[in-house]
Parts: sequence; C-alpha cells; structure tokens
Amino acid sequence: MQRQTANAFCAGGFFLVFLHAPLRMNLQSDDFELFGLACRFAQERSAIDARWKELQREAHPDKFAAQGAAAQRVAMQWSVRINEAYQRLKDPMRRAAYLCELHGAPIRAEDNTAMPAAFLMQQMEWREALEDARADSELDALDDEVEQARRAALSQCEQLIDQQQDYAGAARQVRALMFIARFADDIERRREQLGQ
Repeated sequence: MQRQTANAFCAGGFFLVFLHAPLRMNLQSDDFELFGLACRFAQERSAIDARWKELQREAHPDKFAAQGAAAQRVAMQWSVRINEAYQRLKDPMRRAAYLCELHGAPIRAEDNTAMPAAFLMQQMEWREALEDARADSELDALDDEVEQARRAALSQCEQLIDQQQDYAGAARQVRALMFIARFADDIERRREQLGQ
C-alpha cells in the first residue's frame, strides 16, 4: 500500500497523493482550488489559516522520509507552493490582484498608473499633510484617514469582484490600494524620523 502510494507520488509529477488523507493536489490548480475555497474576494481569514495548517501538515517533507529523497523533494515543492498560495490568499490586496489576473485583468501597476482625478487630488493632499506633520497626533490623524480609505477600497474590490464581476474596475482599485499601502509605509517612516 505504501509503496504504491509512494510511486504515484513520485511518478505522477502533477499530483501529490498523501498517505494520511484522501487528498489530491494538482499543480495546475489555482490557489482557491488548492485551498478548497470558493473563487471570490470575500474570505474568512480563519478558514484560510486553518486550511494552510492542514495542507502544510500533509505536505511536510518529513512525512515522506520513508519514500525516499525524490518524494521528499516533491513534498518540499508542494510546501513552497502551499506557502505561496497562502501569502496571496491571506492578504486582501494580493487576493484581489490574483482574482483580477485569473479573470484576464492584470494589474500592470508598473506601466498603468492612471487614477481618477479625485484620487490624485487625495494623494496630493496626503503628501502635503505628511510633509507638514510635526507631531505624532498629526500622523495618527493621517494614518486613520488612510486606513479608512484602505477599507473603502477593499469594500469596493469586494463589490466589483464578487457582485459585479468587474475585474477591470477591481484592477483599478488594486492599483489604488497599492498606493495606499506604500503611503502607509511612508507615514511610518515619517514617524520614525520625528522620533529621532
């Protein structure tokens, strides 16, 4: 029994069949299929975390020591694949970007920086407020405003992806979220400068 399963494990290449559970994983699966989740933006973080732990336990290379080095290498590859999927799924911005790309709307943040005029004006106001900030209280207020904008953009992503299936519109929101995340980092750097 173990020998047959090990052979399927090593020879199949695309499938990982575990000894301890009737679980088959396909290298061609997207992250949602791999984790057994519905292909949508709205997800429970606790479900993602629990599934990640379960998959990591099943794919741990030490569990395949008896099957030899080749089986352990394949298990290690699966462990890396599971971790990569987990990093995308647990982060709402990365999850939204991934869904957009799965549905033919790549983010292209490096060559598509077009933003609505209102968002550009907001960016300029935030930049000015950041440059003028001299106290933690000013940075806290700016940080709160940026966090509200982040939540609003994530809510918009959920609506665009899950309700409207407007992946191009969601890709624009993801680009905005990327700016918001970078700006939040800038606030923290400014906070460090003021603390010196």
